[in-house]
Amino acid sequence: MSLDRRRFLNACGKLGFASTLLPGVLYAVAAQAEAKRITADMIDSAAAIADVPIQPEQKEAMLSLLNASRKSFDELRAISLGNDVPPAFIFDPMPPGQKPTPPTAGADLRKPLHISAPPAIAAKDVPKDLNEIAFATVRELGELVRRRKISSTALTEMYIARLKKYNPQLHFMVTLTESRALAQAKDADKEIAAGKYRGALHGLPWGGKDLLAAKGYPTTWGAGGFEDQMIDEDATVVKRLDEAGAVLVAKLTLGALAMGDKWFGGQTRNPWNTDQGSSGSSAGPASATSAGCVAFSIGSETGGSISSPSTRCGVTGFRPTFGFVPRTGAMTLSWTMDKLGPICRSAEDCALVMQAIWGPDGQDLAAQNAFFQWNAEYNWKKLRIGYLKDDFEKPWNQAIPPLPSDATDEEKKAYERRVASEPARQASREYDRKFDLAALDVLRDKMGVTLIPVEIPKFPFDAMRSIYTIEGAAAFDWLTLTGKDKLLSERSQSNWPNAFRAARFYPAVEYINEMRVRTLAIQAFAKVFEQVDVIVTPTSGPSNQVTVTNLTGHPAVIVPNGLRGPDAPPASSFGTPAAPGPATNASNNTGGPNTPVSLTFLGGLYKDAEMCAFAHAYQQVTEFHKLYPALS
Repeated sequence: MSLDRRRFLNACGKLGFASTLLPGVLYAVAAQAEAKRITADMIDSAAAIADVPIQPEQKEAMLSLLNASRKSFDELRAISLGNDVPPAFIFDPMPPGQKPTPPTAGADLRKPLHISAPPAIAAKDVPKDLNEIAFATVRELGELVRRRKISSTALTEMYIARLKKYNPQLHFMVTLTESRALAQAKDADKEIAAGKYRGALHGLPWGGKDLLAAKGYPTTWGAGGFEDQMIDEDATVVKRLDEAGAVLVAKLTLGALAMGDKWFGGQTRNPWNTDQGSSGSSAGPASATSAGCVAFSIGSETGGSISSPSTRCGVTGFRPTFGFVPRTGAMTLSWTMDKLGPICRSAEDCALVMQAIWGPDGQDLAAQNAFFQWNAEYNWKKLRIGYLKDDFEKPWNQAIPPLPSDATDEEKKAYERRVASEPARQASREYDRKFDLAALDVLRDKMGVTLIPVEIPKFPFDAMRSIYTIEGAAAFDWLTLTGKDKLLSERSQSNWPNAFRAARFYPAVEYINEMRVRTLAIQAFAKVFEQVDVIVTPTSGPSNQVTVTNLTGHPAVIVPNGLRGPDAPPASSFGTPAAPGPATNASNNTGGPNTPVSLTFLGGLYKDAEMCAFAHAYQQVTEFHKLYPALS
């Protein structure tokens, strides 16, 4: 007879051990040994892993109860749980007493009434070679299509040709949706000719990260073993962009199961330096947008997966407030942290895309009834602008902690790599600081902003990163249990297969307590946003704001902030990350001559439009978003 897990845990509860890791470990030890009886030695082994002290007299008392519980516990595992089945709880980033601004009753909320003035490009003759407008903004391309200076079909054919041309070099595409795209473009041209213009995205080709389901095409999640996975629906975001008249031309790469930039077909590359990966996990959307192969793209972020590749590839990324965009039809990694958002050339482009995709869909229950309305003429000067003073002004010299005496061989090798790479990392960080400081000069001197110093609340945010690893282990529970995780291309210590296995040893009580600490952190950060409306910050810095704001659910816009010169230090490796996560990839390096840097603007919860307006104002002054890579 096999052990009954539920009765087993109930017995542990009677003995006072239900709130520790010990019951699960002990059960695993006994089950794997296929033992008919639990022994004192098994309790000792489980107690050592769980770090729970067990006295000899306690073991004797436990044995009689634990061995009284027998039966199979396969009942729950016999129930099929697809990746789209959420747990029976909903995360809400709003602190007590705050609510998102609801939509105005009866308003035409999805019509972008306040876009910027018609761009100069629309007044000119369209070049014969449409590749000359491949890097134009959504606003510019949309005006050309609206005025019928260029057809959606011609624009779509141009981008399809560029996707085919540059994919062998950059590896940013999983599936070309050519027939769907050309049919959509043809329909767009007919509608526009008939005066049925749907808005700023009508007729514009876009690419989606291949964790978004699109009916009739594989949805691979970038992972080996999923190459032929078909999901018989369109994701809500895909449906809404269809309704806006946008044209889906490609499903773009992501690192396997949303980690890094390595997928089953290789490694997606940075168009500015093809020796580098594009970072991830929104690797393909950032790379393809940067290379002028789509008008815009949709990525996702859990712990930096829009921020990191947008920085690497020199594009503008927008991570909305958690709950602003429904995730129905998208792969789940973390129910309480996953967010979908645009990757574009400008902040206004991001806002125009957001205008089409925000709002509840009745299926993703975490999607809030909040309000987004883009206004390019918004008076940003009334906003209170904060900045993370220490992140700008103090050198980022993180001490490397000593290696534990009982470190494994793999840990020792990772430590040696980190120590060896640290001088180059420090040189890159110090070089990049001048871009951050120059941004402060622009804000103060050219825009007349009075910057208010603020600080990130002090909480163990890095320790809380395990939240999305634990939730990911649950979302892909079957992958670990069946052993199919061996099909993933990346199986090192810092990648998902190992992380998912390790997460199964994490106590449920500790996960719940992490979420409780997260509640305190959200409340503390809310007090910071009582002082300011927008926070300016280096994208990377000592405060680790990317991790912090993904945990608290706050929105961010990541904007290009210049190019490193030929005198920049060589690209440096960041080695094996301290913990696995969606934005990490140990094989990547960063920096190097003639590559982009970025700046980040943070906003209050569901204050995304105001944040975008300020980022838009900054881009009008700096124009770094108009830079693009020279592709061979």
